[in-house]
Amino acid sequence: MSQSVDLWSADPLDEATRPRAPKQQPGPALGNTGARLTRIHDNLRDEMRQITDAVAQVAAGQRDAASARSMINSLTLRQNYWTLGTFCTAYSRTLTTHHTIEDQYMFPELREKQASLGPVVERLEHEHEIIAEALARLDAALVTLVQDDGRIGEVQDLTDVLERILLSHLGYEEEELVEPLDWLGINV
Repeated sequence: MSQSVDLWSADPLDEATRPRAPKQQPGPALGNTGARLTRIHDNLRDEMRQITDAVAQVAAGQRDAASARSMINSLTLRQNYWTLGTFCTAYSRTLTTHHTIEDQYMFPELREKQASLGPVVERLEHEHEIIAEALARLDAALVTLVQDDGRIGEVQDLTDVLERILLSHLGYEEEELVEPLDWLGINV
C-alpha cells in the first residue's frame, strides 16, 4: 500500500467520494456472476459477524478461550485452526484471495467490456488496500494479545473497524457491479 490510512477516522473509506457507475438499461442477463458474488459476500459477512461476536464474548468474560476456539473451529471458512489469532489469519487469507481474484480477473474484464466502470473498479482496488491494512493491523494486535491479554480492547477496536469498512466495501461493490457482471456475461 502506498500510504497509511487513518483507520480510526469516522470514514476511512471516504464513502462520499465513491464514484458511481452510470446506470444503463440492462439487456438480457448473460450470466449469474452477480448472484454468485453476493453469496460469497454474504458468507464473508456472516463469518465477520462470528469473529466479532467471539471477540466480544471473550472480552466480556462470557466465554472462555476453549469455548471460543470450539465455536471458531466450526466456521465454514476454516476447519483446522485452533486459536482466535490463527482463525483471523485464515479469514484474512480467504478475504485476500477473494480480493486478488477480483483484482486479477474480474476487474480487468469489467474495464475491458465497459470502460465507464473504470473509476468504480479503481476505487474498489483502492479499498482492497485499505482492507488489507486493517487486516494487517488486526493480525499484529492478535500477536500482541497472545503476550498481553490486557490488549483485548485494541483487538475489539480493530475488529470493529474491519467489520465497518468491510461491510461498507461489500455493499458498494454489490451496488455497482452485480448488475453489470450479469449483463456483460462475466464469469469468474
